[in-house]
Amino acid sequence: MEGNAMPSGNTQVRLASRPMGKPTPENFEITQTSLPEPSEGQLLLKILYLSLDPYMRGRMNATKSYAKPVEIGDVMEGGTVARVVRSRHPDFAEGDVVLSHSGWQSYALSDGAGLRKLDPQAAPLSTALGILGMPGFTAYSGLLTIGRPKPGETVVVAAASGAVGSAVGQIARIKGARAVGIAGGAEKCAFVRDELGFDAVIDHRVPDFAAQLVAACPGGIDVYFENVGGHVWDAVFPLLNDFARVPVCGLIAQYNSRPGEPTGADRLPLVMRDVLSKSLNIRGFIQREFADQRPDFYRAMAGWISSGEVRYREDIVDGLENAPAAFIGLLEGRNFGKLVIRVAAEN
Repeated sequence: MEGNAMPSGNTQVRLASRPMGKPTPENFEITQTSLPEPSEGQLLLKILYLSLDPYMRGRMNATKSYAKPVEIGDVMEGGTVARVVRSRHPDFAEGDVVLSHSGWQSYALSDGAGLRKLDPQAAPLSTALGILGMPGFTAYSGLLTIGRPKPGETVVVAAASGAVGSAVGQIARIKGARAVGIAGGAEKCAFVRDELGFDAVIDHRVPDFAAQLVAACPGGIDVYFENVGGHVWDAVFPLLNDFARVPVCGLIAQYNSRPGEPTGADRLPLVMRDVLSKSLNIRGFIQREFADQRPDFYRAMAGWISSGEVRYREDIVDGLENAPAAFIGLLEGRNFGKLVIRVAAEN
């Protein structure tokens, strides 16, 4: 720490109330608590970076899901990169940098479980929350295990400029497939096309989006990596080829729906008809299902980044107090690249 001085308090962002529809700043509360003191076998972490991800919106609801919701008054959860500032744990020393799940706060206690040491010289630390972290692994495991793209096939991914979508398209091209991205706005589309090297990209905000998607996929769609839903899914679905694979990792367009709120016409009969007649494979997944693939992912992705076959973009916002506003913006598509909060300076 700077000057070895230890602060007197810990800043935390807590869930103040459950959103009804879109989250608002009033759903969050920023508090100051006393700095925790590690007991034997524990360590004190200083949070350097906090990852903001769409799945956090689901944790704000009380509805049953694959993980427990954040309780009212609890610290918002999230992945973090942190530095060990005090250690009473035999496996960690002061100064170690670790990947943790410490949530929206500036300091956290840990017993060492689930921590992974990071090498600050190997890659920028923030990438452990993005291209070399959960989003990158979501793209890698979902695309290669469920999507199984073959050379010459067409792979379509929405939110193509984001942390997951950008990796999906680039990995698809590495595997010899044709990558078609969907993004929101001219700037994001240009990035996907010119920087990431997708074969085609369509702006989902334009009036003739569905027609442009048809033109970009003249042979139909073999793999659709679903992380948005909504009108994007409506345009993609008719273009799915026989035996198409659809990994489903998110539905951000529906995260802010109110409980019981109508979401449009009931298309389930149509979907089920085509699932049967086209032999579609639609498979939801949570990336931790494929945890045994992580060593292969770390090796492959590090190599692709080094060779320039995979590029990435980060959207870094300074200050933990700005996390609520940044998160609300994420759900509205205002971020550009992997959204990370810089909680504290690295040195």
